[in-house]
This record gives sequence, C-alpha cells and structure tokens, in this order.
Amino acid sequence: MTIDINFNVNSDARGGDPDSTSPTLRKYHKILWSKPLPNGKNFELTTKKTGAYLYHKSELGEFTLGSDAITHSYRNQKRKQWLIEQVSNEVDELFDIGCTIGAYIVFPKNKIHNKFTINQARGVNSLIDDRFDLTLECIRLFYEEQENPLYDTFLRYKNFFDLFETFNGYVGFFLLNDLLDENQNVKFYLPFDNFKSRPVFNGIEDYQLYKKRVTNFVASRNNRIENYIKQVGKMPAHNNE
Repeated sequence: MTIDINFNVNSDARGGDPDSTSPTLRKYHKILWSKPLPNGKNFELTTKKTGAYLYHKSELGEFTLGSDAITHSYRNQKRKQWLIEQVSNEVDELFDIGCTIGAYIVFPKNKIHNKFTINQARGVNSLIDDRFDLTLECIRLFYEEQENPLYDTFLRYKNFFDLFETFNGYVGFFLLNDLLDENQNVKFYLPFDNFKSRPVFNGIEDYQLYKKRVTNFVASRNNRIENYIKQVGKMPAHNNE
C-alpha cells in the first residue's frame, strides 16, 4: 500500500472535518500505526469496530483512537483575526500544508470520567493553544513524570503512553523525530518560556516564523512517512480493511 504525502485530506472529507470524515486519512492512519511497538508486540488497528475510528484490543489493552490535526493555521480563531487578516495568503498556505498526512496523529478518543480527551484538552488549554510543539513538550515531561499543563489529561490515558515505554519510543513510533534537535529536545516554533505565559503572536513576524517552522516540520515528517512506507514495503492484504 502506498501513501500519497501530497494528498489533501480535505478533498474527500465531504465538507466535514477530515479527522472524522476523510476516508483516505483514516486509511493512512491505519496503515501507518498498525505496526510493532517498542516492546516488539504488534499494535494492529482495525476500522471494523462499530462506532470506532480506529480500534485495538489484545493483551496490550483496549484502545479507541481518533485522528487529530497537529498543525494549526488559526484561520478561523476569532481572537487572532486582527493578525490573520494581515497575512491571509500565508494563513491559507499553512492551512493547505496542514491537510497532508504529515500534519496528523492519533490519540485516544474515549472520554474518561466525562473529562476532556487529549485532543480537546490541547485545544482549550490556554498554555497550549493547540500547538503541537508545546503538546510534545508536555508529552516529554509526562514521560519524565514532571508536571506540565496537560499532565492530568495524559495521566487518564497512561495505558496509551505506556505502550511506547519512553518519550523516544513515542517519538519514533509516530515518526515525530523532526520536531526534536540533536539533543532530543523539542524544537519550538517560537521562543519558549517553560509555560510561564500563554503563547501569542506579537505581530506578523511571529506568525511568519511560526509558519516557516511548522511547514518545515510537516514537510520533513511527510518525507519520513514516505521513506517509512518504502522500507516497510507492500502491506499484507489483511491490513487493507
């Protein structure tokens, strides 16, 4: 099975949110993340569980996963319209880049104790503002058992993060290596103050730098995905449900 890293998942989303309605995005997720975990056990995902986007059940546990976009153009965020209107062409370009497979990941989709899922928490936490570089730093800190803005949310899904054993295991599994530097530290899109203040764009220059770094990450991850698929070779027929 091949993956087209240039495919725009909005094109078959039928006017809806690609995370929910693009059959190609769902298929790509299934292909990419059905593979051996760091412990060597196979994490096989199925689309045949009624009501589930992607599903796994084995001695590893039971997991219901959903798609989550990990880039954000902020095109429709009201409080940023003062800026968005000034760089509308660049915003549209970033939006389109964010519609390729390199701009998506999966997280557990089931609610626990009727509290926010990871996807929801990332979006509403003002110290994250739906930025994936900041989310990944929270994941790094979680594996080190250090407090962070998403710690309590991640703790509810500890069995999911335990699948990957370590932060490097998580990063390697989801092909996120290009968002880390040579010392395995997160490469932040904008200057980072250790979650002491809310992330903001102070002007056009901030947005342009943000766009450049997000674009570079997605392009690099798309290439990594393409290389991974080439290495894996032709997927077994039973993986193409």
